[in-house]
Amino acid sequence: MSLFQSPAIRSIVLLLLFVPSWSTVPRLPLLDERAALVAMPVALYPESPARRRVGALIFERGYRLTSADPAFGGFSSLIVDGDHFTLLNDGGNIVRFRLDSRGRITTPQFAALSAGPGTGWEKSDRDSESMTRNPASGTIWVTFERANAIWAYSPGLAKPVRHAAPRAMQDWPENGGAEAMVRLRNGGFVVLSETGFWRGTKGQDFVGIRFDGDPTLPGRRGFRFIYRPPDGYKPTDIAEMPDGRLLVLNRRFTVPAGFRAVLTIVDQHLIAPGKRVVGRELARFAPPVLADNFEGIAITRESNNSTGLWIVSDDNQSSLQQSLLLKFRIDDAAARKIGGTHRQ
Repeated sequence: MSLFQSPAIRSIVLLLLFVPSWSTVPRLPLLDERAALVAMPVALYPESPARRRVGALIFERGYRLTSADPAFGGFSSLIVDGDHFTLLNDGGNIVRFRLDSRGRITTPQFAALSAGPGTGWEKSDRDSESMTRNPASGTIWVTFERANAIWAYSPGLAKPVRHAAPRAMQDWPENGGAEAMVRLRNGGFVVLSETGFWRGTKGQDFVGIRFDGDPTLPGRRGFRFIYRPPDGYKPTDIAEMPDGRLLVLNRRFTVPAGFRAVLTIVDQHLIAPGKRVVGRELARFAPPVLADNFEGIAITRESNNSTGLWIVSDDNQSSLQQSLLLKFRIDDAAARKIGGTHRQ
């Protein structure tokens, strides 16, 4: 019997042929299923804990989230449903828990997206940056920045349903693509690029796309528009307010100032093909206000009919940053005075 007639040798050869060879690229860190999570209270003004207002936001409570799991952190988006929280980091890791009004965490769960672009071996395959949900069906959509793709998942991110790489997004930068996304109550979608600049604007204007429906379904159409954030800032997330206006989270990093964030309001009715919209400032996060790498927002309707806002930060899994989860109430009267988008 020749060497290659041996069943053991044939198995080894087939394994080498059909299983991708390992390279020096490390495996994407995944969370352990044995979830352990702690929430420690934080103040909006670390040096003045009694102060509770920034712009048109009233601070209600906030926490620093920690875990002994080395893969914990890096959160870029969140979904809030009552006291149920789902956080998604920029490597496809999922953290779920319940959080009561006293800051007590129960039923924590760690998981990972079951599928996405690429093989899932490298972090670039699961560069999940934003997440939005249809509350009626439970379907969740996730953007993958490097792939410039949008994937739809069944409720709870259990399994992929369909996905698409919209042609209008294909020229966006690999590391600055689909960063922010929201499903509107009318079924449309708005997606913003992190560093996809409108031609000829010298890096001041960012490309956005307004889809007329689910962008993962065939035949869905959309148009490009221009979003101008505050000078030096980039959009990181977007959500729809109860009155239909859009709230955009914008981030800036400089040395040695570090991270800053600005929330702006955009009137979606002024979004039109090829037109530039400029949001109006709702709140600014800079010292003495608590500031970090804020990446995700979620809007809730409270039992007293007020508008709630949750913000989560991406600690880049660095000891110099924090995974912050902050809860605000939007001062609706002040927000109405601010108005919405103006068009240039």
